[in-house]
Order: sequence, then C-alpha cells, then structure tokens
Amino acid sequence: MADESKLQIAIVGAGIAGLGAAIGLKHHPAIDVQVYEKATELREIGASIALGPNGMRTLERLGVDNALDDEIAFRNKSKYPMIYRHWKTNEIISTDSHAGEVEYRHLTARFYRAHLQEALAKHVDPSRIHFSKAFESVTFDRTIRKLVITFADGTTATADIILGADGIHSPVRTFFVPTSSTAWTGWVAFRSVFLYSHVAHIKDLPDEANHFWGPDRTLFISKLGRDLFTVVGSYQADPDAPDAPYKDSTWNSDGDVDTLRDFYKDWSPLVRQIVDAVPSTRIYPNAAAHPLETWVLGSGKVTLAGDAAHAHGGAFAAGGSLALDDAWAFVSSILYVLPENATRKPNDAEILKALRIYEKTRKPHTDRVMSVVHQNNKNKVARYSQARELETDEQLRTRIKNRVDPSWIHEHDVQAAFAQAVADETTDQVSAGEQARL
Repeated sequence: MADESKLQIAIVGAGIAGLGAAIGLKHHPAIDVQVYEKATELREIGASIALGPNGMRTLERLGVDNALDDEIAFRNKSKYPMIYRHWKTNEIISTDSHAGEVEYRHLTARFYRAHLQEALAKHVDPSRIHFSKAFESVTFDRTIRKLVITFADGTTATADIILGADGIHSPVRTFFVPTSSTAWTGWVAFRSVFLYSHVAHIKDLPDEANHFWGPDRTLFISKLGRDLFTVVGSYQADPDAPDAPYKDSTWNSDGDVDTLRDFYKDWSPLVRQIVDAVPSTRIYPNAAAHPLETWVLGSGKVTLAGDAAHAHGGAFAAGGSLALDDAWAFVSSILYVLPENATRKPNDAEILKALRIYEKTRKPHTDRVMSVVHQNNKNKVARYSQARELETDEQLRTRIKNRVDPSWIHEHDVQAAFAQAVADETTDQVSAGEQARL
C-alpha cells in the first residue's frame, strides 16, 4: 500500500530501468516507491544481454554487487569487449578495446537476461512490485493533487511522479506522445540460449564473445553464466516491402532452427557446427522510434527511462547499460531536490526541476546514440537490398575494421553528465532571475 504522507513515485515496468530506479530510492525515508508490472510474474522476456563498463559501474553504485559476480556475468578473458571474425575463414579481423582504464569487475559482461533481472529483484521488497498491472491511462486529480493511474484491470493507483520504464513499445510514452510509436527496422534477431553442453564437443569453439561478420548478416556467440551459451543470428529485409518475411512477427515468438541453419549454410564449417548444435531459437523483430522532443511529460510530473525513453532498436548491445544509467540519473535528480534530510516534500516546481535535470543528464547522450543507430539501420537496409556479390571480400574486411567505435557509449560517464546538468540548471535559473529583474 502506498504511503501518501511521502513523495509517491510510481514506476511502470519492472525491467532493468524500473528495478534499478526502485533500488536507488528504496532507502529514502520520505519516498514511497511502487512498481507496477503488466506481467503476471517477474519474468524477463529475452535472451542474452551485454553490459559495458558504464552499466557495470552503475550496478555497483546501486549496490547490486551480486550482478557483478562471475557466476552470472561472463567476461572475455582477453578483456576485449568484442572480437570480430570472418564468416568464411574464422580469422580475427578486429577487436573492440576499452578506451579508459577498466577494473576487472567493470569489464564488458554478458548475462542471461533472467539472471540479471533476478539479481536486481533481490534488492527490491516484493511487496512493492504489483503484477498484472498493465498501464492504460493517467489523469491529474486536482482535489488530491495527485496523478491517478488506471490499469487495464480497472484498478487505480496514485502518484506524485510517474517513471515510465515499460519498454520499447511503452504505453506510457505513447499515451503522452501518440506519434511516438515504433516501426519495424526490417532486422530480425534469432536468439538462442541453451546449456553449454550442446556445443562443448565442437573443436576450436571460441571461448570468448565473438561476432562473425558476413556480406549480408552476422552471427554472435558467447558463453553466459551458469554454464549457458548464446547464439544470435540475424535476418535483414526491406521494412517497406509488403511481402517482407517476419514483417508481422512478434517479440519472443517461436523460431525455426532449420531456417536459422539455412541462413548460415554457406558459412565456415565451424559456424555451421555451432548453428547445427542450436536446439531451439526465438524471434525478436527489431523496432525503433525517433527521439522525443522532451522527456518531461504530464505537466512536469512524468518522465521515461530505458527503451521507453529512447526506442533506439539496437544500440551496439548497449540497451541494458543505457537503462541502468537512466535509473541512476533519475534517482540522483530526485535526491537532488529531496535529500534524505529533507523536512518536507518537494513542490511542483522542485519536481519539475528534478525531471529537467534528469533530462539534461541523459537525453543529449541517448539522442546521439539514436542518431547513430538510425543511420546504421538505413545503411543496413541499403546494403542488404543489393546483391551479396556487390561487396568484395576486401570491402567486407574494410567495413569490419572501419565500424563505429562504441567506446563512447559503453564508457559514458553518467556522473559527469549529471554534474554538468546540475550546473546548467543552476545557470539557467540565475539567467532567468536576472532577466526577470530587467
């Protein structure tokens, strides 16, 4: 039950961003956090997920040390975030490198999504997570001066602030910005997670996370925690073609392993052995939306986090880290206007200030991420719509070597961005005060 004597914060969505924000605020004596999740139980939908150094550092700041444990977090022993191989020869063409000094526990890691969500959930009081609560609408009740959330089951909840962390197709986002719905990019991932024993017999199987690149598709493989292994294949189509395969496919739907094997039938014997060992696969159509004009919604009482805030549709496997940094920045912005020693709840102007600081901390960075991702999506559609033979082997190798360096995403300093946002907000207030006196 929500405590109306405290600042009520309703988090819609119990994914990485939502749980991260709930963890960051749970010890504040004057804040009541409630999480509303549409699923019937806490069950992550997805396969593998990567966290870069920024995401790993944020987990540590939030006190989720159990998620950094080698039991569930797989790190490359070479310390390379990613290794890129040739589709026919298996040779290593290039590697990603960390731009700065990175401690072992903060190295890029791969997780089974359910393991990461489980690690986060251990830090949230189960009584604060309410299931079967699909967001439907929100109104502002002027009598009680509260936001009133209505769920699909007919129940309601009140809040002073709403954080929409309800995924890429976010009902919270589209409720406030109807034009922000997502569109299919034409790319489909075939994701599989299974016991490592299925591939243990394969000679020369890479024991690190590797990305094989071919002329018209890629294949990602990696160990995961608890003796799991992941294989991620891909298919690219023209999203505007009326007969495009998978145009009407749904997230986390059943896939066909024979189709997956057919995609890679001309690849190296090693790749074929790996794909042939995949026992089952699931389909994940990629979607994206354009950046929002603002994250401050609902008359300054509503904001967004994670894929709900930046529906980028695949950002260099950075979605998890972006979500965690969103959570930390949201928490820090709230604590800026409501420190733990505060003697009163923040007023509307202070809440607005917090959400503005949060937006200034995160939106410039995620807008840049989305810009790069959208351009990459356009390039993929243009390239894959042409015949494979148009790209020579030399051109492929050059494309691998000249790919975008993702270190600016994976090693983004959210703490520095927050400090700058606070400074900018202070400067803006001073400037506004000076203008008012003129």
